[in-house]
Amino acid sequence: MLTIFAVSDSIGETAGQVAIAAASQFKEKIEVRRIPYVKSLEDVTDFMKTIEESEKVMVVSTIITVNVREFLTQKCVEKNINIINVLGPIINVASTMLNAYPDYNPGAVWKTDEMYFKRIEAIEFAIQYDDSKDYRGLKNADVVLLGLSRTSKTPLCMYLANKGIKAINIPLVPEVGVPDELFEINKRKIFALMIDPLQLIEIRKRRLDVYRRISSQIQYASDERILEELEFADKIIKRLGCRTIDVTQRAIEDTALIIMDSLGYSGY
Repeated sequence: MLTIFAVSDSIGETAGQVAIAAASQFKEKIEVRRIPYVKSLEDVTDFMKTIEESEKVMVVSTIITVNVREFLTQKCVEKNINIINVLGPIINVASTMLNAYPDYNPGAVWKTDEMYFKRIEAIEFAIQYDDSKDYRGLKNADVVLLGLSRTSKTPLCMYLANKGIKAINIPLVPEVGVPDELFEINKRKIFALMIDPLQLIEIRKRRLDVYRRISSQIQYASDERILEELEFADKIIKRLGCRTIDVTQRAIEDTALIIMDSLGYSGY
């Protein structure tokens, strides 16, 4: 087994994501361990002591402070450990092209700024208006998601919220209908999530398995029920004239990117 240490002088989110992205390309077992707040030479020394000699390891570093970064590199070389400094080369090239010195400020990307508070506000918004708890948020939403149950509406709302986008989701249920306010807002910000019926059936059956609620009386995952819901959804979507996104076998990140591109969001 290979262990990748994601070492950072901040929270280690960037190093961790880079390591996870690399690990996902292999079928072999790879463990990613995040090592945050390595800010001094002493922190480097303490970290190096935790590595077992017999371990197969590599280090991904996003340490900004030059002397700490170089000390970590030196110690890894001494132990014959492969190390990749992710940010160093990028910062050096940018510095040369701009003819300017970087601030070398650890955690600068996570500073408490306007975007940070926008994310928090969007997350609170998504929680408050999740799954038709309250329709008053429709007029203030940046994005409105429509979809049948188990089309990943809530996870998508939370993902968009982490990008600072206020998203609200409306479940499409024949017995409930949709709020009149839905037809009064800009249809450009409305997105209907569509899915292959066979995949939806499988997802719902797995959902029932988890809660051990399968019985002949439960129609939630039946062919007839899902076809009824799809027919209802199709009617609503045609009335609204909104954009549809096929989420069959599509990752939440991909769906979010389609939405952000459509509305002109950069994602940062």
